[in-house]
Amino acid sequence: MIIDILIFIVYMVLVLMVGVYFFNRNKSHDDYYVAGRDISSWHNGLSVVATDVGGGFSIGLGGLGFTMGLSGSWLLFTGLIGAWMASAWLIPKVYAMGNFKNITTLPQVFESFYGKQVAVSAGIITAVSYLGFTSSQIVAGAKLASGTFPEISFTAAVLIMGLVAVGYTILGGLKAVIYTDTAQWIILISGLLFIGVPFAFMAIGGWAGLKATIQPELMTLTNVSITELINWAITIIPIWFVGMTLYQRIFASRSEKEARTAWTIAGVFEWPIMAFLGVGLGLFARAAFEQNLFADFGYAVGSEIDPEIGLPVLLRTVLPHGFMGLVLASYFSAVMSTADSCLMACSGAFLSDVLRVKPKGENMEKSELRYSQWATLGLGSASLIIALFLQNVLSAMLFSYAFMVSGLLIPILGAFYWKQTTKAGALTAMIAGGVFTTTLSIFNVKPFGLDPNFYGLLIALICFLSVNKIAYTETTKK
Repeated sequence: MIIDILIFIVYMVLVLMVGVYFFNRNKSHDDYYVAGRDISSWHNGLSVVATDVGGGFSIGLGGLGFTMGLSGSWLLFTGLIGAWMASAWLIPKVYAMGNFKNITTLPQVFESFYGKQVAVSAGIITAVSYLGFTSSQIVAGAKLASGTFPEISFTAAVLIMGLVAVGYTILGGLKAVIYTDTAQWIILISGLLFIGVPFAFMAIGGWAGLKATIQPELMTLTNVSITELINWAITIIPIWFVGMTLYQRIFASRSEKEARTAWTIAGVFEWPIMAFLGVGLGLFARAAFEQNLFADFGYAVGSEIDPEIGLPVLLRTVLPHGFMGLVLASYFSAVMSTADSCLMACSGAFLSDVLRVKPKGENMEKSELRYSQWATLGLGSASLIIALFLQNVLSAMLFSYAFMVSGLLIPILGAFYWKQTTKAGALTAMIAGGVFTTTLSIFNVKPFGLDPNFYGLLIALICFLSVNKIAYTETTKK
């Protein structure tokens, strides 16, 4: 056990050292938030998939594999579709903007089309959503640590995870985030493929043990309802059009061609590679639980177990000392790769688009950089506090996704694809879509079983089109 903890500590120290390295190389606001606009397609692509899948989806996918088997992989198939759609239809539109090289945040795109008031509203929605994302990633890391090392309480794990993630993000900015994402993604894939999968597969008795233990439907790709597939699609595909973390990487790319290549790379890594690795290990955890391998840890057959805890307990059960530390570092790398990106997005939107801080004077660039770091510290601390009260990682993530998607998707599509757009239409759609989805979610209302996001988007579209028509007609008459 000591060697596992030492490996984990060494990993955390190395991550913080990366932050210190880039701390001395960030000279401006552009360096901090869009990595100097000089990132290659492979670094960007791996960073995109590391951010999108990350720890929350890694732990969440394990939970899906535990409860519904291989069919849970369809969750990330929507990520593949979203990535390729954005590559074909969104990235060219963003690069075609005349002020592209002066933009560092998604709300600034809104400002280019709709004005300051809409940009502030988009900034608030973005900041609040990514605050929830960051918190869910911290919880994912805490669940992993407390599930693998029972000596570490959930509260202590939240604090450790949060302090490291927030610390190196403050220091290094987006450059540190992207370069560590590349390394972290390689670590995660290697740890899962070459350590996690082989040891878990042997521990449950191989293919014969798996088939003899679990229900046959868990081994199919049809153990999912059409409603569930629709809900995943309407929640996850649109995020590729409104995710601030993704826009930051578009702005950070060297060229449009490299950005589009990065999105293509990210889609393939999401599905099938990460999708089946995640749910496959969750399925192995289900088999181990049914074989009573978790009894020594308080989870005997027939007892209640959080599906998202199944995977960490599996790792603790089947991996020898040393190997467990390596795989734990792999999962923590995934958690960090999403937490840091979400915190950067939250900080950028809050500082640039909500507070709209614009220092003046001789040391303007240095002042902007320091303000950015202080904003990251404050919002990182807030996400840490929220994380202490969160329970379900995947639910928290999907709720945050839905809030942002229902508020921002229709206005951003309108900006790029509708000719007759107005500030009033955009604001109405943002408010109506976000509020409607949030209300349905809070009261857990799902008409016909469809996710509240479906109805929020529908309301946003109706409001956008109707208000635009009225406002545009009145403007024309004048």
